[in-house]
Amino acid sequence: MEKIIYYSDELTDEFAGDDLKPKVIDENYIYTPKGIWKKFTKFFWYRIVATPLAFLYMKISLHHKIIGKKEFKKYKKQAVVVYGNHTHNMADAFIPSMVSFPQDAYVIVNSNNLNIKLIGHITPSLGAIPLPSNAKAMKNFNKCLDKRIEEKRFIMIYPEAHIWPYYTKIRPYKSLSFGYPIHYNVPAFALTNTYMKRKFSKKPKIVTYIDGPFYPDEGLSMKDARENLRNKIYNQQVLRSKNSNIEYIKYVKREVVE
Repeated sequence: MEKIIYYSDELTDEFAGDDLKPKVIDENYIYTPKGIWKKFTKFFWYRIVATPLAFLYMKISLHHKIIGKKEFKKYKKQAVVVYGNHTHNMADAFIPSMVSFPQDAYVIVNSNNLNIKLIGHITPSLGAIPLPSNAKAMKNFNKCLDKRIEEKRFIMIYPEAHIWPYYTKIRPYKSLSFGYPIHYNVPAFALTNTYMKRKFSKKPKIVTYIDGPFYPDEGLSMKDARENLRNKIYNQQVLRSKNSNIEYIKYVKREVVE
């Protein structure tokens, strides 16, 4: 039988299915831990454990393919901000490192990711940058981004914010996070995951498209520049999403009863 999910609000509904509670990220949270041991543990978890496991999972389970990475490699020696659609619990955690390799990827995430069973405590070593819970923590969050941009890292953002598994369209999202590439004067890219039929399985494969770079029109105010950049990337994602040729899960909007 076809799986159907009913939704009410494209901006706020969440279907990750993990029911994780947010972790409080206050001014005491250390975004950029120092010391040789911390550097070693990050290298161990990120490169020795997570990277090969991610590669095997993506290839074997999801037959993952990336289109556009060749052009993206031209920008591997500078910081970039990449915006993707949020449609898979596991794949969305692994794809940034697949795309950015051999450069490290950092992903701005909701703080509930730090409460994932078994691996929540190591997600920062895997590149997770949790959103701050209060204004005092925002200062440290911004310093962390400053450092990663200075290190010429790959910054990944999922502006849809909520996971809709196997969703084949692009949900509307706000423009606030599009201020980062403008503030840091770095290129922005669109990442679009699409779902394709497989010959011998009902489960689709994932094909990831990389498009860019995108820049806002010059001479605009910060607010208008954010909106302008958001629209360019959103429109490109909508265009790429049309390549999906299978609807593994059907999403139906609930009728509003007045």
